[in-house]
Amino acid sequence: MTTTYQALAERAEHELAEASAAEALAWTAETFGDGFVVASNMQDAVLIDLAYRAKPDIDILFLETGYHFAETIGTRDAVELVYPRARIVNAAAEQSVADQEAEFGLLNKTDQTKCCFLRKVVPLRRTLANYDAWVTGVRRVDGPTRADTPVVQWDSRNNLVKINPIAAWSDDEFNRYISDHSILENPLVQAGYPSIGCEPCTSRPLLGQDARSGRWAGTSKTECGLHG
Repeated sequence: MTTTYQALAERAEHELAEASAAEALAWTAETFGDGFVVASNMQDAVLIDLAYRAKPDIDILFLETGYHFAETIGTRDAVELVYPRARIVNAAAEQSVADQEAEFGLLNKTDQTKCCFLRKVVPLRRTLANYDAWVTGVRRVDGPTRADTPVVQWDSRNNLVKINPIAAWSDDEFNRYISDHSILENPLVQAGYPSIGCEPCTSRPLLGQDARSGRWAGTSKTECGLHG
């Protein structure tokens, strides 16, 4: 089955290269049925809203790292109310925060890559093993490491199809969708956090810096390992 889906993804990468978000998600719902999950970091509900229009009874993957801002958890809880037919899949690490800190100390200070691996990458892989495809909100404007993101691709790390329906959206398109559809947004966005991760590793970017510069500020780290 893996070979079949890989061939499907490679074909769709070309056929859906110029697809709109709605078209990409309609294809996803038709192709995978209940076999896909929509990933959200609960910075906003743009991707959730788009996917819900294509298939209301979607699964929404949230990585419950144990280090989130209270505002992020509040946004997740609000999503459950606004999109009642959707199901939140909370993917947690094998160890609690307390157990991890007892064994390794504050990894978010001493080894952020290992912390991300234990609290994000491993739970993601374990959860994605239950699906044939996943939908992400990755956009090309997010940063240099995401500049070539296709709408559909084969995710060789997780052995499933990856759909990035808003890959081509500009910031203006993204913000216009929020405004036009009254989309839920994490309160931290308006407080100056354009890219929100775990609380210990997220800060406000300095004026003029790119949106993701507030993630792991002061280090060379740019990705948590989920997308690259």
